[in-house]
Amino acid sequence: MEHTQTYDGSTDPDSGRLVGSDRVLAVLKELARHPDGVGLDELTRAIGSPKPTVHRALGALRRAGLADQDARGRYALGDEFLRMAFAHHEARPEHVRVRPVLEALAHRFGETAHYAVLDGREVVYRAKVDPPSGTVRLTSTVGGRNPAHTTAVGKLLLARQLGTLDEVEVEAWIGDSLLERRTPRTLCTATVLHRELRATRERGYGLDDQENEIGVNCLALPVYLTSPTTPSGAVSISALVYRTPLTALVDALDEIRSLLGPLAEPHS
Repeated sequence: MEHTQTYDGSTDPDSGRLVGSDRVLAVLKELARHPDGVGLDELTRAIGSPKPTVHRALGALRRAGLADQDARGRYALGDEFLRMAFAHHEARPEHVRVRPVLEALAHRFGETAHYAVLDGREVVYRAKVDPPSGTVRLTSTVGGRNPAHTTAVGKLLLARQLGTLDEVEVEAWIGDSLLERRTPRTLCTATVLHRELRATRERGYGLDDQENEIGVNCLALPVYLTSPTTPSGAVSISALVYRTPLTALVDALDEIRSLLGPLAEPHS
């Protein structure tokens, strides 16, 4: 049974009750969901803790510069938090190395390029470059998440991560949770997902045929930024279907690999 640490270092067997630093972190995460600010009452309801304790957590965050309160009394992430987050992100070695590749892809195809990593059952976007022109752009954000089974990057990295890739292994990865159906095209059963993961491993790239969002397709390739033999993540081109159909991305596979250069190849 999981236990939650309290202020004095003891444990609370009720793991559903936020205590101590857990509550402060919960408030911080909730603030991140409200870029325009959020009132104390709304924040209290979202956290599920008494108003005085949420107010104390906000006080601690404000003293650290991690939260601010505007003239209307609404709370938002503080400038110090944003400074630390952006400084950390810009200094990440993989971000520095992969950004020129993303810029080249976005410029060549006029579509959005991402770099993403696998985190459990989800993918996390570590970098994003929008096309230099075009009025319609994707709403994805750096730090945003999507289910692995709905995305090209997720299926590609899953196909690399799972060992034998038999259907039993895919069933074990799914477990007791139902796979979220984002669109009518989303692969939501072990049988169809197993078939797609095997095909992904064999061809060496991942595809998303409007499985995460209607009107958007995607092609993903692995990149080797931190290990010579294991992909650190995947780079993808996420394209609007009416501008760049999936067949056009597949036909340009050799060119995409050329733009990725040595980052796309394992090495000793």
